[in-house]
Amino acid sequence: MMNYNTNIQQQQIGRSSKYENFPQSHQLITTLNGSVPTAALTTTVAFNNTNSSASSSNFTGSEDEISKKLPKEILLRILSYLDVVSLCRCAQVSKYWNILALDGSNWQKIDLFYFQMDIEGPVIENISQRCGGFLKYLSLKGCQSVGDQSIRTLAQHCRNIEHLDLTECKKISDAATEPLSKHCNKLSSVSLESCSQISDLSLKSLSDGCPNLLEINVSWCHLITENGIEALARGCNKIKKFSSKGCKKVNDAALNALANFCPGIEVLNLHSCDTITDTSIRNVAMRCPNLRQICVSKCSELSDASLIALANNNPHISTLEVAGCHQFTDIGFQQLGKNCKYLERMDLEECSQITDLTLAHLATGCPSLEKLTLSHCELITDDGIRQLAAGSCAAESLSVLELDNCPLITDATLEHLTSCHNLQRIELYDCQLISRNAIRKLRVSKKLSKVGIVGNVSNLSLRLFYPTSKSTHILHLLHLLLEQSLVQDDRDTVDVVKFSEIRL
Repeated sequence: MMNYNTNIQQQQIGRSSKYENFPQSHQLITTLNGSVPTAALTTTVAFNNTNSSASSSNFTGSEDEISKKLPKEILLRILSYLDVVSLCRCAQVSKYWNILALDGSNWQKIDLFYFQMDIEGPVIENISQRCGGFLKYLSLKGCQSVGDQSIRTLAQHCRNIEHLDLTECKKISDAATEPLSKHCNKLSSVSLESCSQISDLSLKSLSDGCPNLLEINVSWCHLITENGIEALARGCNKIKKFSSKGCKKVNDAALNALANFCPGIEVLNLHSCDTITDTSIRNVAMRCPNLRQICVSKCSELSDASLIALANNNPHISTLEVAGCHQFTDIGFQQLGKNCKYLERMDLEECSQITDLTLAHLATGCPSLEKLTLSHCELITDDGIRQLAAGSCAAESLSVLELDNCPLITDATLEHLTSCHNLQRIELYDCQLISRNAIRKLRVSKKLSKVGIVGNVSNLSLRLFYPTSKSTHILHLLHLLLEQSLVQDDRDTVDVVKFSEIRL
């Protein structure tokens, strides 16, 4: 199955990697809580390999020069390009820079994900008061110490907020959404994913006060039912993106309400909403002509009727995830291949009834197909891969192909795939009929010369991919350095103080 959480997991594992030169989170927290330095730092700022005390003395003069040369408005404009950590570093330089760095105009977008373990309520309340009407984007993803009172303060002070991410804020309840509804009517995107205390009351509150809502995520909010979704759909009929992964009480009635009141929906994620049937999917397909991405993985009640309805009514669909939909057959995918030429990503894992015929339909009808998952599709054979590789998508688009646990494919499959010019990753775990010799041939192929192997090199566990080049790492490091730079083209300012050399 396609894993869209890989990047998030990597960020969580190494959450300090982006800010590895910012050694202690308490410095950031102290700054956000309003600590003002009594003078320029004397021991923690170093420039150009000089000693700390000399650097401090020189920098005091440099800071005065900057203040004289540039008006406050220009300095604020320059600081507006810095991220949270860089602003906090600047705030520690002197009293004047503290005032500039913590000016609300610099804090329109705040992402505290990398400091999720350290962020507590008072920090959010202080940010809210400092930023006021400037704040438009706030991500508190994973900040599990943030509670209802903090969100209440946020809503009262930051009434222009448009994007709010409260994913995994476990202490958040319905009491937090009421003030958002009352004060934040410009809210266009909100994520309440994995906020287990959120119920239908929150959706009713949002429907009353946030008519401009375009995106909402209530995934894994197990208390949500069709009543809340119907209220939301009635009051927020501009919704374009809706996600309710794992909400077992989201049923046909809920989906029909979305289709009837929110016809502009473009992205719909119903993963594991396993009570929905063909009836509601057909209604969505007919009433939501702009639908581009849909996930109904693990919705086991669905049949080919759903695929046919989507194919006949939504020809511009680009992403289709149907993993674990065991009732789907070649008949449904034949219609998709016939009508949906813009398909780019498909996850068909554990669609156990599909055969090579499905691949033949996709090969001829979906020239834009980039990522295809066929794991555990046990009826797929070499002939199906041959037809796929001979299709228009293989020549130009196909970059990822997952074939884990396809027991009938052999070395011939790898031979067919050498014609896929843009192929970057192949997954072949537990494909027992593929030999080491076929792997060697694939690696030395001119068209796949950059293919590498990761994991156990055996017939049973294998993944092929394009390894990241050294130049990619260099570009990434360069990007991080540029993130910390004040400006690239303002020669006078950079000559006076080089922010990339500041060490706190």
